[in-house]
Formats: sequence, structure tokens, C-alpha cells
Amino acid sequence: MTAYALAHLYPEGLPGEEVLDYIARIQSTMDPYEGRFLVHNTPVEVVEGDWPGALVVIAFPTIEATRAWYASPAYQELLPLRTRHMAADVVFVEGVGPDYDASATAAGMRAAALPEAGQVTRSPGED
Repeated sequence: MTAYALAHLYPEGLPGEEVLDYIARIQSTMDPYEGRFLVHNTPVEVVEGDWPGALVVIAFPTIEATRAWYASPAYQELLPLRTRHMAADVVFVEGVGPDYDASATAAGMRAAALPEAGQVTRSPGED
């Protein structure tokens, strides 16, 4: 299942030489793990809420490949070039399959949230 590394970056001003070096070298750290940029250096259009900063989305073939890339010696050596100059929130997430149906997810959530008729529920700590 395709997985994604998402970064919400908070740059302050134009990137310095270390950040530019990071950007120039990051693809070579992703290649062994089949990583590819889906969003990079692209303006975001905010339609709800507030979104200061920039968004980066990188796709990998699996969540294991995503984790292996991030933990790799090549990326860990490169990472401080960005982190010394730019704060970020970074998350990994698995995608959904081609047959994903949000209505089935809603039905499962409803079933978990609404006990069946006659079923007694207990608060945490009650015996």
C-alpha cells in the first residue's frame, strides 16, 4: 500500500545555502526507497483555516520503505541541513486502496459508536 511522508514546513525568509544543499541532495536519499515527490515547492491554496508555511508530500511504495528512508544513514546525515534552519511537522501515513469506500468507514464508525439496542454500556472504571 502506498504510504506518504508529509511535512508542514515553517520557513523563515529565503532558504540559506544549507537548506538549498538539502533540497539539492534529498532525491538521492529517496531513490533507493522508490520515493518520489508529489508536492514540493508548490504554493498552497488555503480554503479553510490557516496554513502558514509550505507543504511537502513524498510517496513511497510502503510504510516500511517510508520509515527506512527516514532512518537511513544518508537521510539522517542530510536532515540537520534543514532542521537547523526550519521548523517542521512531519508525519507518515498509509494511503487507502483503490476500492476504499468512505461510506463503509462511516458505517463502521457508527456501529462502534452506537451500541446495539438493549446492550448496556459501562463507563471506564465501572465493574
